[in-house]
Amino acid sequence: MAAKNDRLTSEILENVGGKGNVASITNCMTRVRMTFKDNSKVNRDGLKKVEGVMGVVESCGQYQIVVGPGTSTKIAQELEKITGIKGQVDADFGNADAVKKDMKARYEKPFSRVLKSISNIFIPLIPAFIASGLIMGINNLLKNPLVLPGFAAANPALVGLLGIFGAAIFAYMNILVGYNAAREFGGSAALGAVMAGILMHPSLGDVVLFGTKLVPGRGGIIAVLLVVFFASRVEKAVRKVMPESLDLIITPLVTVLVAGAAAVFVLQPLGGWISESIGRAVTGAISGGGAFIGAVLAGTFLPLVMTGIHQGLTPIHADLIASKGFTILLPILAMAGAGQVGASIAVYFKTKNQRLKRTIASALPVGILGVGEPLIYGVTLPLGKPFLGACIGGAAGGAVVAAFGNIGAVALGLSGLPLAAAIVPGGAMKYLIGVISAYIVGFIATSLIGFNDPVEE
Repeated sequence: MAAKNDRLTSEILENVGGKGNVASITNCMTRVRMTFKDNSKVNRDGLKKVEGVMGVVESCGQYQIVVGPGTSTKIAQELEKITGIKGQVDADFGNADAVKKDMKARYEKPFSRVLKSISNIFIPLIPAFIASGLIMGINNLLKNPLVLPGFAAANPALVGLLGIFGAAIFAYMNILVGYNAAREFGGSAALGAVMAGILMHPSLGDVVLFGTKLVPGRGGIIAVLLVVFFASRVEKAVRKVMPESLDLIITPLVTVLVAGAAAVFVLQPLGGWISESIGRAVTGAISGGGAFIGAVLAGTFLPLVMTGIHQGLTPIHADLIASKGFTILLPILAMAGAGQVGASIAVYFKTKNQRLKRTIASALPVGILGVGEPLIYGVTLPLGKPFLGACIGGAAGGAVVAAFGNIGAVALGLSGLPLAAAIVPGGAMKYLIGVISAYIVGFIATSLIGFNDPVEE
């Protein structure tokens, strides 16, 4: 494995103009993200042909090299060692701060910046979401009398502890989001956590303003993002005019008092209204439109993943979980990935290209587990028609899940088969029926539509 990663790292560098052309290196779950001093030196076609590279996406002046989960972290670490760049713009590339500012001005549109900020706030929480979701799923099985009769009564301590382990992230998610949001918005992370803590403090319920009791936690994640954004702006404004000798004491004090007042009087009520409106809209659309809405949502989700717009849905999922205990949107959207699995299996059986077969074989397991980008960029999208087959399969699965009714997920970060463990009690089998439907329809649609089999090189 080490030799494979060494070879992959070496060939990536070879096709991007060498280590001297690298300006920045970061990574997400499946992609190594790089920017370069001279994009004309990047051999994109050669990069796409590197064994182990499943796709190359250019977005906002950044090259995103899809290598799959786990591998992306290792390759990024190897690249950092070789180039000496630690997840940031190369300090030797002129003025690093100026380069960052220039890149943002040249490449990032306002909507892209919003999506990037949302991603930066929530992606660090994904490992916790996944662990907690799986633990909650396991605990639900242990407590289910139809699965293990009498187990919960005989093992109350175990069931109780697992319940705590699984629920902890969601009980304190607002504070974690507040912490990450403040860092992203340029404020003090600790103050971001404090502002989130103020919004969810139980004693808020004892305060009456204008004849109305305040509601702890109202507005959920949406309110936290609004308040922390405002607090970060207040903090930066105060810091600009505050003498250094008083900054440590006065700036945090003024920030908490001003932002806290704005939160209680304006921003939390506003966040509550937005949150409640989103909840009603999502629930009403799915309940009212049934299978049709489910098909539309799941059938169009893969293009959203390609463009990164799906990141904007994360606060909505989180807010639905915080307010209702589950999100009915996530199980439907997860069908898009299942449709892609079915489409990729069809390609595997029809193609004669051995390199494509190897790509599918390596990407299918993670696709079944809910990580779809390797299949998108390595299989269905480059071939064109299978991507349409995947969308059709996803639409079928989404229609099935929506037709069953309120099948909700109690956790984020999961998709594919593992999400079944985080479905509300009584809904896991219905969810799996939707997954299988998406597999089958994705397979059939791709088989019927066909594709131009790439010539072996």
